[in-house]
Amino acid sequence: MSNRIDLCFEQLKAQGKKALITFVTAGDPDMATTEKTVLEMFDKGADIIELGVPFSDPIAEGPTIQRASLRSLNAGTTLDKIFDLVKSLREKTDKPLLLMMYINTIYKYGTERFFENCKAYQIDGVIVPDMPFEERDEIQETADKYGIYNINLVAPTSKERIKMIAEESKGFVYVVSSLGVTGTRKEITTNFDELLTPFKEGNYCPYCIGFGISDAEQAKKISKYADGVIIGSAIVNIVAQQGTNCPKAVGEFVNGMKTAMNS
Repeated sequence: MSNRIDLCFEQLKAQGKKALITFVTAGDPDMATTEKTVLEMFDKGADIIELGVPFSDPIAEGPTIQRASLRSLNAGTTLDKIFDLVKSLREKTDKPLLLMMYINTIYKYGTERFFENCKAYQIDGVIVPDMPFEERDEIQETADKYGIYNINLVAPTSKERIKMIAEESKGFVYVVSSLGVTGTRKEITTNFDELLTPFKEGNYCPYCIGFGISDAEQAKKISKYADGVIIGSAIVNIVAQQGTNCPKAVGEFVNGMKTAMNS
């Protein structure tokens, strides 16, 4: 069976569209709200959704997602409860779901047990931002064994490593738009024509840009450079403001992003 991520990009390419990948911290403010928010985002145009696994030391995250992680952990979120959430979601959607998390959580849970559960609960990929590409062997063999894509990241500082990373990637490559941590940015100044040149010189998997994209205008502009855009902190901000009432507002935000990208 093909990975849902591959099928998603194949369908979007055939339609001449770009992917909208969205992020929400699982369990913020509670699991029931996360489930409603995920389904609302899919209904309003999200193509792939990343479920953030809360962690006490999320070094790639800015204050917005740090606070979301704290709220989630204080509400009692565990990895097993997130798998239960995914089980419930899989009764309602067949679209791609990823976990974005830190390597210590996988180690503590047990690498074999973790990826076995990812397959059992139908997670399609994992993003581990604190695991350097050169250390991917820590999980790669086990991820491959269970058919789970380990999504690689590149950043403006990756330079000559980008081609090497692209050649070894499956699903899509997560292109970090700017140096620093996650969080909305008023302006993104990275020269994407230069940064993304290695992708255009080979037949690699899709590449999507994330970190800092916060409004429809930015999403439309950034989508011109890549196969998709990734939006996290702007959505987490809505969750923080609206609490359990957030699903409708998040859905309206996602719909605005998707409409702009397709215009």
